[in-house]
Amino acid sequence: MKVELTREEMAALAVLKSAGEDLMEVAIIAKEAMAAGRGRLKRARRCIAAGAEELKKQERTVSFEKAVAFALEARRERRVRTVYDFRYFTRRFMKRCPGLARRKLRAISPQECAQYIEMAFDTPRQRQKARLILSGVFGTAVKQGWCSENPVARVEAPRVVEKQVPILSPQEIKDIRQAAESYQGGSCAAAVGMMLYAGIRPHEVARLTWAQVDLRERAIYILPQHSKTGGARRVTIHKPLLKILRAHRRADGERICPSGWLRHWRELRRAAGWGGEKSWPQDALRHTFASYHLSHFRSYAELQVEIGHRDATLLRTRYVDQRGVRASAQFWVA
Repeated sequence: MKVELTREEMAALAVLKSAGEDLMEVAIIAKEAMAAGRGRLKRARRCIAAGAEELKKQERTVSFEKAVAFALEARRERRVRTVYDFRYFTRRFMKRCPGLARRKLRAISPQECAQYIEMAFDTPRQRQKARLILSGVFGTAVKQGWCSENPVARVEAPRVVEKQVPILSPQEIKDIRQAAESYQGGSCAAAVGMMLYAGIRPHEVARLTWAQVDLRERAIYILPQHSKTGGARRVTIHKPLLKILRAHRRADGERICPSGWLRHWRELRRAAGWGGEKSWPQDALRHTFASYHLSHFRSYAELQVEIGHRDATLLRTRYVDQRGVRASAQFWVA
């Protein structure tokens, strides 16, 4: 069958052939472009331009691992605890989620983000924190143009039901104090005293030096860069803590805690009887302090300032357990 082609059709074939690809494939693509443009040439060109721009965006991305490294570098000036948490949570994501480290950011969907959070972390509180940190990685990536949206924004936050943390009994308070005095010559006694009688967090104690302890004013000064929430606070030194600090006072430049503090803190608790079947309640000393403080001084406002909370909500729902308080007046003169 012989087909006569017009001069214009011959020119069109020459243009298609100049593309350097299979002539039939090029013709099919041209036909698809016209179909996308609903038969209108200008619209077809707009479809091609829009597709090219979208493809360019999709190609401009990085792996999750590279995005994490960039986001971590961007946060290097933040508080030590913030950087530590960011590093810990992102490493656990990549360790427990096979292939995530090399996955291109732009290809990760909200559904996959939800799966990663469930795979990497076990408790609702861990997953809540993990969601925030994962969102931080994508938030930084959006600013760099590595993805067009933050998929974590479409992942529902895990619901955390606050439960009261049990406080130590009078005997347990005695046990932990005795263990602190005898463990390695009392090197951890000041730190344990600050957690029990001032409600200072373990990680905050680890950053304190004796220069921040004023025995004359009976105050401990928590600096903004050392606190969990980033706010400075002045903590009162009550009578039992004053006695401990006087007995273990060292030079201003020295740290309150010995080197390897968290390891020593675990071993000290074990020496006091916590281990095996008897597990240590998280933040038990801080919660014990809060419960005894409220029972004796009868002021949520004062306790809120001492403990460094923005409001009293968490104190009312999780921190204070008045049922376990015994002889609160004795606690403050022990």
